[in-house]
Amino acid sequence: MPPSHIPVLYPLLPPSWDTAGQERFKCIASTYYRGAQAIIIVFNLNDVASLEHTKQWLADALKENDPSSVLLFLVGSKKDLSTPAQYVLMEKDALKVAQEMKAEYWAVSSLTGENVREFFFRVAALTFEANVLAELEKSGARRIGDVVRIHSEDSNLYLTASKKKPTCCP
Repeated sequence: MPPSHIPVLYPLLPPSWDTAGQERFKCIASTYYRGAQAIIIVFNLNDVASLEHTKQWLADALKENDPSSVLLFLVGSKKDLSTPAQYVLMEKDALKVAQEMKAEYWAVSSLTGENVREFFFRVAALTFEANVLAELEKSGARRIGDVVRIHSEDSNLYLTASKKKPTCCP
């Protein structure tokens, strides 16, 4: 089990690997970071040191990726273990770090499931959107209709059904 002060770094698509913050993987981790579309750095909301370590993990990941072409997420885990007062203090620090990193901040609880589903839907939606936009740019298309062809018998797909005229009034 990795020490709790080492954040988990999740480079996504492709490849998708979890080094679990283990120091023994640090020397080969850069291979896995290369070509990431999203980087998710997870820290323990109940451990200030783990938040501080996120900066180093991000620096390591960005050595292999262009910061302008990767989506960054800073995720505080184990929210369920924090008291509301502890969470408010840690969230303030986490938001500051996320702003410095230019990362989107999320707080989640794997135990209760709080924000887990929403977070992964957010990552999936943003990576999908980035891929679509990259394909549009690569193809030289100006709008999505230039790339996606829709065939129909109808000459205008945006025509709405004609409304019935009321029978009671002229």
